[in-house]
Amino acid sequence: MQSIRSVLFTAAVLAITFAAFVLTASLALALAGIAAVVTIGSAIAARFNAKPVPARARASTGHEREMRIWNDGRGTIIDL
Repeated sequence: MQSIRSVLFTAAVLAITFAAFVLTASLALALAGIAAVVTIGSAIAARFNAKPVPARARASTGHEREMRIWNDGRGTIIDL
């Protein structure tokens, strides 16, 4: 009777250990998948991030200083 109880207890402990291992592995895999999706999304969003483009206005005559206009991302700057 003692040996049957010992075998059943050992089988139960092994089953619980295996279930905990499977649960931990699946959670780790899910976390890795979420991290991969966030990383890929961040990389794609960085590609489409607008960069400031300098723009120049033409001077009306050759003797005037050229006016510079650009947008630095916080507002338009006009240098007269």
